[in-house]
Amino acid sequence: MPKRYKIEFIEQKDLICYYPASFTTIESPNEIVFGSKVVKCMCKKQPNGRNIISISSALAEQLCLPTFITAITLFESDKYLVLGPLIGVFSSGFTKFSVKPIGERSSIFSKLLSMHSSVGVVPFLFGEEHIDWEKKLIKGFFFTKEGWTQLTIPFPNVIYDRLPNRRSEKLKTSMLVKDKLEKEYFIPWYNPGFFNKLDVYERLFNDRKAILYLPETAPFTSFDQIERMLSKYGHIYIKPMNGSLGLGVHQIILDKIKNSYYCRYHDSKNHLLKFPSLEALINHVFANKNLDRMIVQQGISLLRDKRRPIDFRVHANKDEHGNWHISAMAAKVAGLGSPTTHVKNGGEIKTIEEVFKDKEEQIKYKKRLEYAALDLANAIEKHLDGIIGEIGFDFGIDNKGNVWLFEANSKPGRSIFAHPNLKEFDLLTRKLTLSYSIYLTEKFLNKYRELSI
Repeated sequence: MPKRYKIEFIEQKDLICYYPASFTTIESPNEIVFGSKVVKCMCKKQPNGRNIISISSALAEQLCLPTFITAITLFESDKYLVLGPLIGVFSSGFTKFSVKPIGERSSIFSKLLSMHSSVGVVPFLFGEEHIDWEKKLIKGFFFTKEGWTQLTIPFPNVIYDRLPNRRSEKLKTSMLVKDKLEKEYFIPWYNPGFFNKLDVYERLFNDRKAILYLPETAPFTSFDQIERMLSKYGHIYIKPMNGSLGLGVHQIILDKIKNSYYCRYHDSKNHLLKFPSLEALINHVFANKNLDRMIVQQGISLLRDKRRPIDFRVHANKDEHGNWHISAMAAKVAGLGSPTTHVKNGGEIKTIEEVFKDKEEQIKYKKRLEYAALDLANAIEKHLDGIIGEIGFDFGIDNKGNVWLFEANSKPGRSIFAHPNLKEFDLLTRKLTLSYSIYLTEKFLNKYRELSI
């Protein structure tokens, strides 16, 4: 089992490493590994029973091992000392400014990378333009106490995909980098790709646990389809298949008594429009929109807070053992007149305790949301492609207490962590995001060991 140790760097010209006294190896190692770098050196057990890793300055230079790190994970191996994991956080949109190397997103990444010592990992940020394929090196961005710094390091043990949007994901350069590092260098690449709402629904439809949480969802086909679903549910949502942040979401409501149709949506402001017929509504609201790229979803009569609908964000993360954990949970209350609960549309973040004042209700709904998130996380991992290490779920709870899945996000936003009572969960989600790389690295080393036998 890999273990986190403190690390120190000693001024010495010899290539030497002193490994912790408690660390056991089958053979006396004479090579040390960091990312894709393998260096022959003298490896000795620490004298006087010290449980710390000591690396000579000469060896650190050969390994391209950053000397600002204070803790790292040591993996068990028959022949080598393996330090790491070296985590490459892959993204796009880099600037020429050293203070903000990736623009406004720099602060998000600085918070993630600053967790390195508490987890025992070495994370860095990079893009396609920072790779030297010939030398198998990357000029990666690290975040230290002094701020951002760029260092040359070897290819990483794992890659965490943080491309910002579907457009950057579909760029030929992005796809080539992923393909080459995965297939030629066998580097595990986790959280690749954005989920497609309809694809998730169709793949989960035959899962006996997941189906319990799925509202009726289908690609738009005709007015008759919308009329049927409105007649059955009273209201529906029309959403972009590949949308995010609540953009392009329309709520259609049927008033059976007045035989009128209402449409609620947000562009620069919240709208609620009334129409005498569905045809008039569609022709007016969707005149310049491609309905073939939309899905139609069953409306749910949600629990409310002061007459405003509530939905719930639940974060699920894998840990260093490869197990799912519920790492954060919050309520999102819709803004007045908004079809979604997004903060940009006037939504408000609340804790579960703020929404449910009764202690028994808090416990009941927390458990239901946790069970739903774990059931769906396991189902998504089983039925969708790629290595998935984190998911942000958007759930609704109806008036009968049933939990419904509105959306699963492979790259969940972090707006809920602006709430002062959710700071500890902000730290936990970041910590687990990096911890999962320990599991992936160990899994790869075991697989490599099996292939070598």
